[in-house]
Amino acid sequence: MIRRRFVFGTAALAAAAASSMLVACSSGTNHAEAARKLRLLGTVNISDRALLCHELVRYATLAPSSHNTQCWKFHIQDSLITIEPDLTRRCAIVDPDNHHMFVSLGCATENLIQAALANGLQANASFDSSGAGMISAILARTKTQVSPMFQAISERQCTRGDFDGKPLAVEDIRLLEQVGRGNGVHLIFLTERSAMEKVLEYVVAGNTNQMNDPAFVNELKTWIRFSHDEAVFTGDGLFSGSSGNPAMPRWLGSRMMDLFYTSKSENERYTQQIRSSAGIALFVSEVNDKTHWVEAGRCYERFALQATALGIRNAFLNQPVEVGSIRPQFASALNLGHWRPDLVVRFGRGPTMPLSMRRPVESVIV
Repeated sequence: MIRRRFVFGTAALAAAAASSMLVACSSGTNHAEAARKLRLLGTVNISDRALLCHELVRYATLAPSSHNTQCWKFHIQDSLITIEPDLTRRCAIVDPDNHHMFVSLGCATENLIQAALANGLQANASFDSSGAGMISAILARTKTQVSPMFQAISERQCTRGDFDGKPLAVEDIRLLEQVGRGNGVHLIFLTERSAMEKVLEYVVAGNTNQMNDPAFVNELKTWIRFSHDEAVFTGDGLFSGSSGNPAMPRWLGSRMMDLFYTSKSENERYTQQIRSSAGIALFVSEVNDKTHWVEAGRCYERFALQATALGIRNAFLNQPVEVGSIRPQFASALNLGHWRPDLVVRFGRGPTMPLSMRRPVESVIV
């Protein structure tokens, strides 16, 4: 679930401008159009079950995933849709225990549930933790409910930019808290500046640890899409433009990343972003197992969709939960006891960023 931004700096921006002729074939308009097209909202004839299930999978794939790997596979059989992890797309360095992967499956499941309701179906989902782990969603007819959360699926994003620093209304916090809780998963809001600074301390520690690990940086680089064309062609990964960086050819972007992507620049950016946020949301599980990881994903996705419906942005700050040596310290500092911190999310109001891409639905249906 990690989302990253690499900051080029003034010299790199000048180099990028000088290379404008080299990237002339990259079309920002085409990228924006492609990203918007795959997010078109709509309902279909419920009697056409094959088309309907295809649409439900499309909505499910608009969920977030670590490095936007889209680490899921879907199987459709009559009134049953199953979601399984795609182990070929796991991030072994940043997510060695597959925690984020199962959180992503939970996010996709929640999207599917919201989309099913909007199309007159109840998706009763259950998780089988045996084997690789699979989520089964049995579809049954019900009253159509086109909720604000469903309508927000097409707009939801991890907004990797600064927010305006203004506090949210109490009623907004209460609504987010209501939808963000689940079975064995709790949502904790930190809005006091002292508490947010404590989180920042562990974000910096985690980020520094990761940035000093060449394997982490190399894994991240493989999932960055430096140009519009590369992002559209692959349909996955982290498009550089979604974090405010210029689009450029991979050969140039890779070199710029090597030169300017440092722990110092990243720590400074995270400091600014946390201090510009209205608060931080922590999703924590009572039990550290796959069942609760999936549930945490469902809880986060409801939180993110409801936030989007309210015009509230959010972005992950998961470094404190990704570094195994830091996670227990982080949990202790926040008095979480034996609960596992699953996700760290900053939120606030601010502008949107370019949307990320998705692979064709046909490529994830098996």
